[in-house]
Amino acid sequence: MSAKFHWLTTLAAAAFVAATGAAVAAPVAREQKLDRMEALPRRLEGVDVEEKLGDTWPLHLKFKDERGQPVELRQYFDDKLPVIVTFNYSNCPMLCSLQLNGFVKSLKQLEWTAGERFRIVTISLDPAETPESAERFKQRYLKDYARPAAVEGWHFLSGDEASIRAAASALGFGYAYNEVRKEYLHASVIMLLSPDGRVMRYLYGLEHPPRTLRLSLVEASQGKVGSSMDRLLLYCFHYDETEGRYAPVARNIMRAGGGLTVLLLGTALGALWRSEKRKKRLLESTSS
Repeated sequence: MSAKFHWLTTLAAAAFVAATGAAVAAPVAREQKLDRMEALPRRLEGVDVEEKLGDTWPLHLKFKDERGQPVELRQYFDDKLPVIVTFNYSNCPMLCSLQLNGFVKSLKQLEWTAGERFRIVTISLDPAETPESAERFKQRYLKDYARPAAVEGWHFLSGDEASIRAAASALGFGYAYNEVRKEYLHASVIMLLSPDGRVMRYLYGLEHPPRTLRLSLVEASQGKVGSSMDRLLLYCFHYDETEGRYAPVARNIMRAGGGLTVLLLGTALGALWRSEKRKKRLLESTSS
């Protein structure tokens, strides 16, 4: 079931946006089913995120990659690795750099690497983006990320207005264009999709705690990446939308603890039984 999150600002933030035309870095507050809501500044109308959890991304949409090659979104979904999607553009005056710098900082804290355990697809919001500018954009962040596998694991796509709008709309990612300042207003959010293209998780803000990012990838992959311990942690923790992180679930922790106790007890009893059996065979052999 979709949950709509409106992007609100405080009076000071609204004044800042009105004065500078700057993009929205992150939601100051996310509102759920409030009876009364303050009106957004006109420039922020439509700049929101309506979560489409469980929906399938339209993988037939066509773009060009940073090499200028025509691609379809389905090329990045092989039913093996989860995919992180971001919307940014190369000549963004502020937010995109803040978001992607923070994203790379978060990625560097993971032992997993893009291209090995997951993929990243960054779609330019600007239909005037060229493959050449997308390639320069990519190299800027690959240099900071400094992991060779990411060359084939992080893709920067450009496309026409219709394809960009369709890709964003299918993820509930609303954005607007400021004609005066000639820049796009958008939220700072990454979307995690399953290996078959279904929307699994939204993470908001400029940086993401390593555990939150890792568990989100395990969840999005449906257990296809990560260790048994990761899957156990995912069972014991659930995503708390109000806090933007995974929080423990007492009932599941108790169940997991009980199961672990039974497993350890069974292992110990099995070892004891095997030891007694060996002793018995040894006594029988010596007596004969």
